Amino acid sequence: MSMINLEQENDHLAQVDQHIAEGDLRVTEQIALIERMTKDGQDTASATELLRALKEMLEQWRWHRHLILDRIAQLTAEP
Repeated sequence: MSMINLEQENDHLAQVDQHIAEGDLRVTEQIALIERMTKDGQDTASATELLRALKEMLEQWRWHRHLILDRIAQLTAEP
């Protein structure tokens, strides 16, 4: 097992976990904004499109996290 590679993957995992946490917060904030805008009778088309993009990015980060975890599992299984 390469400790350098494992260390790098753990660093990548920490980074993607941070991105996911920040993304979850942004999605929550965007939903709240859309709710306020709707209540105020404002057009939410742009805000809704941004929400869609944020959710898509969040899914990409979650997929990346999955790949990192797979790589960590491979590295820790190596003799």
